[in-house]
Amino acid sequence: MVEIETWSVRARNLPEHAGNPIHTDEGGRAAGFDAALVAGVTVYAYLTRPVVEAWGVGWLSRGAAEIEFTSPVLDDDPVDCVPEAVDGGVEVRAMVGGDSRARLVAMPVADDDGFSTRPLHEPLGQQVEALVGEWEGYGLRAGDDLGLYAEAGIVHPAVWPALANSVVKRNLVEGPWVHTRSRIRHHGTALVGAAAVVDAVVVDRFETRSGSRAVLDIRISVDGELVASLEHEALVSLHPQRRP
Repeated sequence: MVEIETWSVRARNLPEHAGNPIHTDEGGRAAGFDAALVAGVTVYAYLTRPVVEAWGVGWLSRGAAEIEFTSPVLDDDPVDCVPEAVDGGVEVRAMVGGDSRARLVAMPVADDDGFSTRPLHEPLGQQVEALVGEWEGYGLRAGDDLGLYAEAGIVHPAVWPALANSVVKRNLVEGPWVHTRSRIRHHGTALVGAAAVVDAVVVDRFETRSGSRAVLDIRISVDGELVASLEHEALVSLHPQRRP
């Protein structure tokens, strides 16, 4: 297997994320942080960079990832994406000043076990999203300048959890909220400009000291074919002055 190398970037917030107050300096401070939090999907985009550089389109079309955000990355933080081999795959950590802020475990091929059984089944309205505009060139705008996406004309893998976030935003939140975790499986790639159909079900809700959490089962299809499936978790309501 090709050796995976550390990749470094300076974190940035994209304009479309300002709709969530947590991604503004004012909103971040109101929630108890020092500045604006960088969107989790942007941090995920960074962590995929060394994986895709090593594994290529094969991982984008049939690989898997689990991303967990342990503490925030702030706007303009220098981030080192540091890989380490694990059994069958690679773990990549987002390191800021020697502290791990997020952890991605990537596998070259997704397993067939499916996501865990959850207690709820609350279907949400189906969304149809044209993969243009904010979904086009997402990784490049965030700071991932890997040329593969433009060369192949395909969307960045961070678009899949970003679409899941759009479901959360439209259906489950009113104020600041935080993406906390995702399990992602790739079933295929999608061309820029295609129409993605997003089906979502709320499968769990629970309380933590940080706030109310929701877990969603997300299925994303293009031209009738499944391209990504996710178990997506977010803090949909934050307790004041608490850190997730």
